[in-house]
Amino acid sequence: MGSSIRLLKIIKVLFSQRIDEFLPKPKRGFMSAITFLIPRVRAKKARGERLRDALQTLGPVFVKFGQMLSTRRDLLPPDIARYLAELQDRVRPFPGDIAKQIIENDLEVSIDDIFNEFSAEPMASASVAQVHTAQLKTGEDVIVKVIRPSIEKVIEEDLKLMMTLARFIEKNFVDGKRLKLVQVVADYRMTILDELDLMREAANTALIRRNFENSTICYVPQIYWDYTRRNVMVEERIYGVPISRIDIFKERNVNMEKLAERGVEIFFTQVFDHSFFHADMHPGNVFVDIEDPGNPIYNAIDFGIVGTLDPESQAYLAQNLIAFFDRDYRAVAELHVESGWVPKDTKVSDFESAIRTVCEPIFQKPLGEISFGLVLIRLFEVARRFRMEVQPQLILLQKTLLNIEGLGRELYPELDLWNTGKPFLQRWVRERLGPKGVIEYAKRNGSRWVVQFPAITNAILSTPERLERMENLQAEQTKALTLMTKEMRHNRFGRHFSLLISLIGLTAAAIGLLSERLAFAENWPLAIGILSLVLLLRR
Repeated sequence: MGSSIRLLKIIKVLFSQRIDEFLPKPKRGFMSAITFLIPRVRAKKARGERLRDALQTLGPVFVKFGQMLSTRRDLLPPDIARYLAELQDRVRPFPGDIAKQIIENDLEVSIDDIFNEFSAEPMASASVAQVHTAQLKTGEDVIVKVIRPSIEKVIEEDLKLMMTLARFIEKNFVDGKRLKLVQVVADYRMTILDELDLMREAANTALIRRNFENSTICYVPQIYWDYTRRNVMVEERIYGVPISRIDIFKERNVNMEKLAERGVEIFFTQVFDHSFFHADMHPGNVFVDIEDPGNPIYNAIDFGIVGTLDPESQAYLAQNLIAFFDRDYRAVAELHVESGWVPKDTKVSDFESAIRTVCEPIFQKPLGEISFGLVLIRLFEVARRFRMEVQPQLILLQKTLLNIEGLGRELYPELDLWNTGKPFLQRWVRERLGPKGVIEYAKRNGSRWVVQFPAITNAILSTPERLERMENLQAEQTKALTLMTKEMRHNRFGRHFSLLISLIGLTAAAIGLLSERLAFAENWPLAIGILSLVLLLRR
């Protein structure tokens, strides 16, 4: 019932702001009745302004959608993009007195006991929180971020509606299950609810600050933990020019090519070196220090939404991108099959041909001449044809890539994204997947292996007893193993063969331990090896 009421409210808001003008003319019937029955504003407001107001009225989930759209000026008319850009940091604020009350309630102390100065007028106001400037009693200039009051209830209502729609689509549409919309919405729910906890955002900020501690191209502000709680966060105030102020960059003769290339480098560094990336990189969250115009430095804020990739996804992604850069579409197709992103029975040659058709036209062109929005649409068509499943762990990464492209297009349209990113990925693959990477992995995990060694040894020694207690063993395999071991007892070759099998099984076990995938109940090389060794020793 609640979802139905929310849906009706959404329809009412959209049509009252004449958002139906963005869509094709409705057919006669239900949609025409809605457009006739619902009152519409008659004020002479620009269409971009009406869309911005509608998204703000509908709440933070829709505001975030508008923020993402605002970075895609290649897909939107300029008048719409200009108004949507205001959603990045100029959402309607809530009163400063309420902000003060939230701060004092969370910190359990009077504002006057913490700050020399506190601005009741917000410096910026976004979908989930707003920011006030202040000065601590110790003299540091800071910003104070405060969560909007009663926002969690609104978000929960929207998320319930999104989940209802996702379930309906998965159940009633051909491509529903392939898109994994229920899982995507569930992941998005965790992401946006995490953003409501400023302690989590502060922890994210602290980690990314450590990751870039010695960086000369990116700076992350300091967190003041004594004054940070779930609804309040105090961090160092940074000064810089918003990334969207291209006019100021040009006026100050900022090296735009270097600025764009450094943005790409920061992104790849976070995704592949750190495996922890800023997943909300719209222009309202990125500033630039242009004190030295020839050496611009990024200042990043607002780490409420972050993403991670496991090592396996990192490796497949890096190899896929390198294959794309090399136009090795066969490798791209094979990697998709190996990773399980498309069904195992996919005909690789057909998939390769489809990928080539989509990707070949975009190479050897500057970023300004490439519409990744159109490329994505065509890739989705390929995905539908080959039943490629949506990878939920890559959703945030895809969103961030869209933001990065939007920023790059604004800063330096001539940027060659491929040549900028390819050397980085080649180095990463060489260091992480080559001999050096294996050694580094062993160093990082050596102490853990030493701690686990006694338990592993006990497990290996108890394996024969475990095997005896195992139920539902495959009859054919048991019979074959018994016959083989009896035969070994009566000839010298059997001894050597048994020893060989033992060594192979134990080697397989060692490999399993190194890869952290040892499963005694399913590791038949280990089982056969140990049992053969036991029989040989008993002789």
